[in-house]
Amino acid sequence: MAEARRIDGKAVAATIIDRVKAQAQTLSSEAGVTPGLAVVIVGSDPASQIYVSSKAKMAAECGFHSEKFELPEDTSEAALLAEVARLNADPRIHGILVQLPLPVQIDEAKVIQAIDAAKDVDGFHLVNVGLLSTGAVDEAFVPCTPAGSMLLIRSVLGDDLSGKTAVVVGRSNIVGKPMAQLLLSANATVTIAHSRTRDLAAVCRSADILVAAVGRPQMITGDYVKDGAVVIDVGINRIAAPEKGLREDGSAKTRLVGDVHFASAAEKAAAITPVPGGVGPMTIAMLMANTLVAACRAAGREPPRF
Repeated sequence: MAEARRIDGKAVAATIIDRVKAQAQTLSSEAGVTPGLAVVIVGSDPASQIYVSSKAKMAAECGFHSEKFELPEDTSEAALLAEVARLNADPRIHGILVQLPLPVQIDEAKVIQAIDAAKDVDGFHLVNVGLLSTGAVDEAFVPCTPAGSMLLIRSVLGDDLSGKTAVVVGRSNIVGKPMAQLLLSANATVTIAHSRTRDLAAVCRSADILVAAVGRPQMITGDYVKDGAVVIDVGINRIAAPEKGLREDGSAKTRLVGDVHFASAAEKAAAITPVPGGVGPMTIAMLMANTLVAACRAAGREPPRF
């Protein structure tokens, strides 16, 4: 088989961001509305800080009004809910993102459901979950990672997936379930597989489209991949990389890998996303797209479709 095509998430994300910038400028000049994104982070988790900084930086690049709220680790649930209520009422803010995970004293579900569904650019509010699950894809805010993954699939296979079989490995509310709903909406025949699935490799080998969102480094090897399949690797895992040498403290340096063993899967697949540079850049691009859509709706204008 010919070498698998590497699906370039950076390139596709860049085209999304260019569209967002242009549409944001139009919204600002014609309706006097600047899309506004508020990011709330509780505590000082280093990974969360990096994510939040990259989101704020991209929002500024898109010409958005961007606000970042850093709350201490011991913030009470009531204080965070009050902050969310304030942002719900702020007309300059069109998208609200509360960075997860939250500290143990705070009920994540309660906070997510407190966000105005019209400002829920993460797509986690039950209103948006319900819209997506009933097929109202254009009305829902779709979670950013599956939304971006779907655009990568469409870049290879087109919009209509009739006759294609899809297997999603992972059943999380953030990726697995919404991913399956998007594939169903595009007319694919969809199976959700997970840790309790019997003979997982055989189930995966039935897939024309294989989406790995299981959170285990390089678990999906070439043995799981059907010849000619499109493989979307949602995983981001940091593993030891002794070949890179040691840090000053004597510990091994690390590298990022996905849930798919890239080299062996690429021998079988027709197209595959790398890690990094695949789904990751799409997630942040779709957050910007969702924020723009929210701003357009708030201004009473027809939002763009991505």
